[in-house]
Amino acid sequence: MPTFAYTARDLTGKQVNGTVEASTEREVTSILAERSLFPVKVSDVAKSKSPTLASLFNRRQKVNGQTMAIFYGQLASLLRSGVPMIRSLNILGTQTSNAVLKEVVADVRARVEEGETLGQTMARYPGVFSDMGTNMVRAGTEGGFLEDALDRVGTFTELQEDLKGRTVSAMAYPVFLFSVGSVVIVTLLVFFVPKFEMLFTRLRRKGEMPWATEALLSFSQFLQNWGWLFLLLMVASLVLLKVKLSSEAGQEWADRIKLKIPVLGDILMNLAVARFCRVLGTLLGNGVPILRSLEISRSATGNRLLSKSIANATENIRSGESLASPLRSSGYMPVSVTEMISVGEESNSLDRVLPEIADSLEKRTFRRLDLFVRLLEPIMLLIMAVLVLAVVMALLVPVLKSSTTL
Repeated sequence: MPTFAYTARDLTGKQVNGTVEASTEREVTSILAERSLFPVKVSDVAKSKSPTLASLFNRRQKVNGQTMAIFYGQLASLLRSGVPMIRSLNILGTQTSNAVLKEVVADVRARVEEGETLGQTMARYPGVFSDMGTNMVRAGTEGGFLEDALDRVGTFTELQEDLKGRTVSAMAYPVFLFSVGSVVIVTLLVFFVPKFEMLFTRLRRKGEMPWATEALLSFSQFLQNWGWLFLLLMVASLVLLKVKLSSEAGQEWADRIKLKIPVLGDILMNLAVARFCRVLGTLLGNGVPILRSLEISRSATGNRLLSKSIANATENIRSGESLASPLRSSGYMPVSVTEMISVGEESNSLDRVLPEIADSLEKRTFRRLDLFVRLLEPIMLLIMAVLVLAVVMALLVPVLKSSTTL
C-alpha cells in the first residue's frame, strides 16, 4: 500500500506533518478527517522521490491552444451525451494525435479513477491546462454544470487563439520587410561598396570626394574590420536583455516600454484589457467567486502594470468597495470600460457586461491594428528604398564626377 506524506492543521490551527498508508489521496483525506486534521498538502512519498510525469510536463511541455479548445469541446459533448467521465477521457486520450496531451490525459484518467476530481488533476498540469480552465472546471464540478463550463472554456480558448493568430499574422509582413531590408543593406555595405573604393582614389587625392561617399566608405570599412565585434555586442545585448526579462522587475520594465510606443502601446493595452474582461466575465459566469476570479484574470492580462492595478482593485473588493473606482484611477483602462464595469456592478450583471466589453474593445482595437499595419508596410518600404537609394547615389555621384573630368 502506498505511503503518503501530509501537511495538515489541527483544530487550534497548528501545523502537523506526518505520513500515512492509504490506497488513494481521498482515503488519506478521510483518515485525517477522523483525526480532526485539515489537510493542506498530500503527496505520494514514492512518486515524490523521482520526477513525476506531471513535473516533467510542467517544466518542459505545453499544448497549443487550438488543440486544447478542441479537447474541452469534445469532452463537454461526450459528457452531455451521457458518456461516463472515465470512458470519455479514455476516448479522447486514444484519438488525440498530440503526444503530450495523450500522456497527460492518460494520467488524468488514472487519477480520476483513484478518486481525484477532474479539477484537482488538471491543476497538476499548469503547462497544459490554464488556471482559468482549471478553476472553471472546479466550479462546474461543484455547481453541477461541468458540461457548460467545459464548453465555455473551449470557446474562450478558441477566441484567445484567434486573437493571438490575428495579431501575429498582422505583424508578420512588417517584420519580414524589416529583416529582408536589413540583410540587403548590410550586404551592399560589406560586399558591394568596397569594390568601388579603388575608383575613388584620384578624387580623394584632389579632395573632391563627396562627403556622403566618404562617410559610406568609412562605414563600410568599419563593418568589414569591426563587424564581428558589432555582431558580438548585439548577441551580448540580446543575452543581457533575456536575463533582465527573466526577472519580475525586468518584465515590468519591458511592459512599461511597450506602452510608450506610439499607437502600438495603446493597441497592446486595449488587447490586455479585453483579455482581462473576457476571462473575468467567463469565470464569474461560471460561478467562480469574484476574488478568485480577479486573481486568475489579472494573470491573464499579459501586462504587469495592468495586473498591479487589478491587484489593488482586489484589495478594494476585500474591504467592501467597488471594482470600477480603483481601475479608473489606475489610468490604464479606458473611461468607457470603467463606466460599463460600474454599471455592471450596480445592476449585478458583471458576468454579462464584461464579455460584451471584451467583444467591443477587440473589434475597435483590431480596426486600429489593421490600420497601423497598413500604414507601417508602405512606411517601411519607403525607408528601405530611401536607404538603398542613398547607397546607390553615394556611389554614382563620384563616378559621374570622375567621368566628366576625364
